[in-house]
Amino acid sequence: MSKVVINAKIYTGTGARSVIEKGFIRFNQTIEQLGAMDQYEEQANDEVVDAKGAVMVPGFIDVHTHGAYGFDTMDGDADEIVQMVQDEITEGITSVFPTTMTQSVENISQSMKAVKVAAKKEPAIMGVHLEGPFVNPHYKGAQPEEYIIAPSVKLVEEWNELSGGRVRLITYAPERAENLAEFENYLIENNIIGSVGHSDATREFLQTNSKVKHVTHLYNAQRPMKHRDPGVTGHAMLDQDMYAEMIVDGFHVVPDMVNLAFKLKGAQKIDLITDSMRAKGLGEGVSELGGQKVWVKDGQARLEDGTLAGSVLQFKHAFLNMMHFTGATVEEAVHMASVNQATEFGLLDRKGTLEVGKDADFNLFDAQLTELETTYSMGRKFTPADAVIKK
Repeated sequence: MSKVVINAKIYTGTGARSVIEKGFIRFNQTIEQLGAMDQYEEQANDEVVDAKGAVMVPGFIDVHTHGAYGFDTMDGDADEIVQMVQDEITEGITSVFPTTMTQSVENISQSMKAVKVAAKKEPAIMGVHLEGPFVNPHYKGAQPEEYIIAPSVKLVEEWNELSGGRVRLITYAPERAENLAEFENYLIENNIIGSVGHSDATREFLQTNSKVKHVTHLYNAQRPMKHRDPGVTGHAMLDQDMYAEMIVDGFHVVPDMVNLAFKLKGAQKIDLITDSMRAKGLGEGVSELGGQKVWVKDGQARLEDGTLAGSVLQFKHAFLNMMHFTGATVEEAVHMASVNQATEFGLLDRKGTLEVGKDADFNLFDAQLTELETTYSMGRKFTPADAVIKK
């Protein structure tokens, strides 16, 4: 028996024939058949869902999310990380990199052990993002300064081993490394993407000394772009090979600056992320991030001094906002939400696009592209109402 969704407008994310105006998808854990409705033949025992013109896009890939719905990667609890990830699936994310933050070596180690266990229970966990502790205090943002240390191959090696080899992305300040070449060569040799973030590096330094080709939350917590100093932001804009993460909630980056980045980087080099924290999905009130109190109001999470502290952004809104802020097409938004991440992190054989043989990861939005109705993660059905909130 297979599951089938019929009468959907399907954006596959592939180069050729990327839109099927009226199509169907047959699947279980993986996609078994995909095509136009005139190719569809109902089979005995098919479990059929009529999408009635709903818009189907590949499942989203979030490579930067600390927590959500009352849970946090840094709590170091495997079962809670599983629940956090399953809750995030309800907002359209079908591949997740649970993300750490600057904390003690012991706390980060515990979170790595927990992710290793969680990943064996929840297949949507596709990697780990270490954000810190190798950052610059000058651009620490909401990263606790007392735990900031210089980049260390030894620690990355240890954390990667504890996670079961799942570390795929590391945010660091290159200018803080005592031996940057050794550190970056280790990352390259171990299939770990290095990302410049929370950094005071100049463009000249990055051009001369660093191999980094990814930037953490473009514009935020980094040496800014000025008319006499391109900074980290300007370097990311000008380097055509560099992938740029963006938090498209309208607060971390105002719409005009989102549009500027889109015009300069294009749809092929932007990774939408949430950078979400525990408070996502909990409504307004007091929450916590890395032992620091956070106040959530009007869709923004801030520390006591007013510093933005992660986000409460749901990925489905990042996807829709990107089109609204920039005029990007659905096909372009699909690249920024799914295809680019799958390409950059070597997941394209299974994730990122809708093709026969790949994991059955996809989202169904209403025909007007205003609301996410259903998400399938490796064939498992989730709806927004399925999110479990930790009180």
